[in-house]
Amino acid sequence: MEKWPILSYKKGKETYATAHMWTQIIGKIKLAVSPWINHSWHIALHLTPTGLSTLDMPYKTKNFQIDFDFINHKLKVITSDGQVRDFILEGNSVADFYHKIFAVLKDLKIGLKINTTPVEIENPIPFEKDTGNATYDKTQAAALHQALLKMQNVLTHMRCNFKGKCSPVHFFWGSFDLAVSRFSGRTAPTHPGGIPNLPNWVAEEAYSHEVASLGFWPGSEALPEAAFYAYLYPEPKGYKNAEVKPKGAYYHKTLSEFILPYSIVQKSNEPEEKLLEFLNSTYKAGAALAEWDRSALEA
Repeated sequence: MEKWPILSYKKGKETYATAHMWTQIIGKIKLAVSPWINHSWHIALHLTPTGLSTLDMPYKTKNFQIDFDFINHKLKVITSDGQVRDFILEGNSVADFYHKIFAVLKDLKIGLKINTTPVEIENPIPFEKDTGNATYDKTQAAALHQALLKMQNVLTHMRCNFKGKCSPVHFFWGSFDLAVSRFSGRTAPTHPGGIPNLPNWVAEEAYSHEVASLGFWPGSEALPEAAFYAYLYPEPKGYKNAEVKPKGAYYHKTLSEFILPYSIVQKSNEPEEKLLEFLNSTYKAGAALAEWDRSALEA
């Protein structure tokens, strides 16, 4: 298999921070027009060969789609009546991006309003006032996109043997992560909420049923490296002490989830198999401890 790209949080964090806010703007546009699907699945973005996409969205008598193109480094809007608009990503602050996309939508006669306060981050700056996040490094953006495509293939493959309720492999713009979630079918205790700038009912609905989530973050100040994660809600007793694979995976006490540094997968001669080891071992350990009915849920 082709080598997975190197990801450096140190080199990419400013680009990630800017792109995170850009995806929140586009995600909130999708939120404004899309019918609700359980666990907020309707708001997620989806990976494409060129970047991230809202996929099809309805608006009055037409449909439209917004795509991030991380190969040609553009934002593109297409409509069902044959109109296309785009602009270059590089050189835009979050505020610039916000004003440009809404100018494009106005030109296309798509009239929308969104809440301009970012979610799931501390000390948020309204999009239209954020001139500080203005970095877009093409190399870092392209590397992240290529890495996401590779891990999506593995997450999709891992999803195949599960017969129970399972999410698509999709990209959540609130937390800027790629994720797939499996459900036991049983209800869960009410989630405590407390996610910055997010109504408690959103978290309560997202975690209304027992769930095992697996995914990837490009890094944060709390965990300053690209990493894969795995957690269960509610977390079963003994989960944090479970033996998981591969070597280098560990339980992060602050985040309350298992972590596998991306670099371990990237440097492996068999990166897909290394990642599958982590995904399968963390899921199996959690499902066993939580007494999921695995014979009914797994093929």
